Amino acid sequence: MNVVWATTSPESGRFSAVERRSDISGLWVRFSQLRAHGHGYLEVRLADSDYPLLTLGFRGDHAVVHRFSDAEKVSLLMGDGTTPSDAVVDIPNVDDLAEFTGDFVLNIDRAWALVRNFIQAEAPNDLGQWCAL
Repeated sequence: MNVVWATTSPESGRFSAVERRSDISGLWVRFSQLRAHGHGYLEVRLADSDYPLLTLGFRGDHAVVHRFSDAEKVSLLMGDGTTPSDAVVDIPNVDDLAEFTGDFVLNIDRAWALVRNFIQAEAPNDLGQWCAL
């Protein structure tokens, strides 16, 4: 399955909006490079459509996943309980850090598994509970 993706540049640490097309292994290589740096942000969509688009921002072991259903509809995936609800975590969102409560924070391994499931199953609604923004 080919996907289209854009990520933080491992060299500059800034988001590069230049989209790349590859199978999941190409995205995995970039994700692994970012993970080695300890933080990053990526956007991924299926190659045959602009939406849905998933984003994954992470810092250390904490991650947040957004779903863009279209240009105007954005949802945030509910967390997996790894971070207390009243905790606040700073996560990369494009080129800035954004604060998220523990209600929306996932373990990075779980978040990557969800992105992989999205690519393979093409069903973002099945990834978990979404909160419309």
